[in-house]
Amino acid sequence: MLIRRENPDDVEAVRAVVAAAFAPYHAARDPGRPDGPPVEVGLLDELRADPGWLPELSLVAPAPDGGIAGHVVCTRAHVGSVPVLGLGPLAVHPAHQRRGVGSALVHAVLGAAEALGEPLVALLGDPAYYSRFGFEHSETHGVTAPEPKWGTFFQVRVFERPVPPPEGLFAYAKPFSGVDGG
Repeated sequence: MLIRRENPDDVEAVRAVVAAAFAPYHAARDPGRPDGPPVEVGLLDELRADPGWLPELSLVAPAPDGGIAGHVVCTRAHVGSVPVLGLGPLAVHPAHQRRGVGSALVHAVLGAAEALGEPLVALLGDPAYYSRFGFEHSETHGVTAPEPKWGTFFQVRVFERPVPPPEGLFAYAKPFSGVDGG
């Protein structure tokens, strides 16, 4: 499966993938506004305008029909004052789910992050899914979630480096502060 860096011509297709992927969750979260776009669409727009946006870590999986099957992004985050990465959102269009697109995107973005010398990547997600990529509960590595209620859903993937990974409170890029759970 081909994974490549997002380019400016992909932005609208990526927005459509994120909207389609998160639509079922949006309807459950906000039954009063089931037709509005999922919050992840606005989050992605805000992240693109944020200083924490890292274009080299915004990746897409092209679909066989020429569209976009999935997207993942890592943005600049911090543990204390140490720069690290926050992964998300990860989105796969429903027509392409359960075909390995999400796994390929996560493997690619983690490989890119490690090649760039990043100390760790953190995310909020299902431990049963993300453990296959080497993610572990953040507290195992001394990283504190921004929200204690996240518990085991806040995870980190630490990369092998000659210096130990940073410990302390994790902070996502600013746009995440406006999202429930973020």
